[in-house]
Formats: sequence, C-alpha cells, structure tokens
Amino acid sequence: MKVTVVGSHLCPDTLYALNKLTEAGVEIDFKNLSASLPDLKVYLGLRDSEAMYEGVRAAGGIGIPCIIMEDGTKTMDVNEVLK
Repeated sequence: MKVTVVGSHLCPDTLYALNKLTEAGVEIDFKNLSASLPDLKVYLGLRDSEAMYEGVRAAGGIGIPCIIMEDGTKTMDVNEVLK
C-alpha cells in the first residue's frame, strides 16, 4: 500500500502517523508543509475546499496530518489507514 502524508516534521501528530505507517510497512510519499511552499499552497486549497475540514476550520486548526490513500480517500486518522 502507498499513501501520501501531508503534514509537518514539526507536528507530533504527523510524526506519530509517519512512525505507525512505517512500522506497518506502508510506502509513504511525505509532503512536508514546513519545507515546501508549493506543497503548502496545494494543501491550503484542499483544506479550504474539503468538507472533512469544516470542524478544523471552525476551530482554527491546521488539520494535519492528512493522509491520502491510493484510491484518493482522505483522512486525518492514521488508524483508518491501518485497518
């Protein structure tokens, strides 16, 4: 299985997800928002348009990590990926 993880190396939730996915043998394409302005710009468009981020936006959160599975499904819960 291959997933894209959008997050930051400064975020403990992102680091936790990366570690759990690595332990499970998942192939990861990591988009580090703290290191790439183009990736940040793409992510902000996603965050501003996806319904799954309504609560995050209302609470003033960032909403990372965002995990995008091979079929395009998006989640912020690493446990959904590991099922």
